[in-house]
Amino acid sequence: MAAWIQSNPLWEPIGVGATVVIVGEVLHRLVRQYLLRVLQLVAARSQTHWDDAFFEARTPHRLTWGVPLVVWYFGVLIVPGIPAWATTGLQRVLLALMVAVLVRVVHSALGAVNRIYSELPMAKERPIKGFLQVGNVVAYLSGLILVVSIVIDRNPIIFLSGLGALTAVLLLLFRDTLLSLVAGIQITTNDLIRVGDWIEMSQFEADGDVVDIALNSVKVQNWDLTFSVIPTHKFLEHSFRNWRGMQESGGRRIKRAIHIDQATIRFLTDDEIDHFASWELLGEYLTGKRGEVEEFNQGHAVGSESAVPHLRGLTNLGTFRAYVFQYLKQHPEVHQDMTILVRQLASGSEGLPIEIYVFTSDTRWLQYEGVQADIFDHLLATLPAFDLRVFQRPVGSDMRSALKDVRIGDGDSLT
Repeated sequence: MAAWIQSNPLWEPIGVGATVVIVGEVLHRLVRQYLLRVLQLVAARSQTHWDDAFFEARTPHRLTWGVPLVVWYFGVLIVPGIPAWATTGLQRVLLALMVAVLVRVVHSALGAVNRIYSELPMAKERPIKGFLQVGNVVAYLSGLILVVSIVIDRNPIIFLSGLGALTAVLLLLFRDTLLSLVAGIQITTNDLIRVGDWIEMSQFEADGDVVDIALNSVKVQNWDLTFSVIPTHKFLEHSFRNWRGMQESGGRRIKRAIHIDQATIRFLTDDEIDHFASWELLGEYLTGKRGEVEEFNQGHAVGSESAVPHLRGLTNLGTFRAYVFQYLKQHPEVHQDMTILVRQLASGSEGLPIEIYVFTSDTRWLQYEGVQADIFDHLLATLPAFDLRVFQRPVGSDMRSALKDVRIGDGDSLT
């Protein structure tokens, strides 16, 4: 055999090289098929979840690619007959591949860290996805610098010092990324936005829940099931509304007015006061108010009849406002610990607005709209009992009714 090898000198480096390659590949397969499976079974049976996250991210699988590279890196030294420059070149390529594998391992490890962190209760308040993406960018840039420096056999510090001259170019190329990085830090530090928050941002037609906060963008699913992707730094440049405070407070505001026809506002008669006093919600109010009005009038109803117009009286509108307030006070879906207000706004061409300002005890959209509709259905249906009418502009049917009442000549109606 020795004589045959001496007579065929090319076969010795080929045989040793092939052996090195085969040994590296065999070790790689053994590690993946046996050692990795054993570790995965141990992780699956353990009480902790962080090890499962690393296996789901395939971090150990990517790390096993370093086994054959290490074997080949040192195995090149024992292959006979290879020139020194070829050995050095192969080792540089293998070392560069090791760096690439390490970068991929870091990438998957950061993904596993994000998965582990997202299961913690604080994840919605303090998301770290943006910071992990910054870590990925740093890892890839560092890996690229190391690979280039290894291949051309130069100190990586030279490349790092050369970046100073490219600062202006880098700022131009990565302007949005750098702005988003700063914005992401401020958003996380000041707790401006969390995943799950309902936000409104009219500049980008966004109105819905935040589903993802990344380094460069915030993804919002609108109520019409479309998605709005907004650059992160825009949240510091434009105003937006976050409804988290409403959701956490347990009350959602109703602020809506009923416009009353001012021609229907008048004083109540004694019979009407007696009638409304029999209502459960108005009995206590009218008893106290009637005594107050009578006491005032007795003190001012002296002298001539000219003093009579200055006397006080109970109005149908004031009684209606008192009824609405008591109705809201006993409503089971109105938050009784928050503001309950029935106020009169400035009158105008649209009538006299009576605004209801309360909070529902259920902040969910569907339930909120149902409570609001029930309240106003009841109040609008109750208005005629107070001889009040809602103001609205005349429509076609109103005009036809008015025209039919107009008589022309011998009594024919105008149609």
